[in-house]
Amino acid sequence: MFKITFCLRRRPDLTPEQFDAYWRDTHAPLVRRHAAALGIRRYVQSTRFDSDLAKAAAKVRGAPAPFDGVAELWFDSLEAVQAGFSTEAGRAAGRTLLEDEARFIDLANSPIWFATEREIVGGGA
Repeated sequence: MFKITFCLRRRPDLTPEQFDAYWRDTHAPLVRRHAAALGIRRYVQSTRFDSDLAKAAAKVRGAPAPFDGVAELWFDSLEAVQAGFSTEAGRAAGRTLLEDEARFIDLANSPIWFATEREIVGGGA
């Protein structure tokens, strides 16, 4: 499987609650609607969880401010990603999603990462 991970920071004019509500209630259904055109096999939103343990771990590591969320998209392969964006429907879906992301994500400060997984512990190991 091939995975794209988005480490998200909200736009500065949004509260964490506004960011999360938009991401969950508006953007997620949009991703679901365009998943087939893009070849998305799985989409997961991981939301920020503030706790004393998380703050202590970040402090010990000297970590920067936490992300507001992390989105993960799974595809069969890099070729499947490329195939999804090679069609007019896929390109239109990509434009629609990017336009929507600009409504709630600080895109310039939200890294994107392409990877293949190496499962060490879990179902397939």
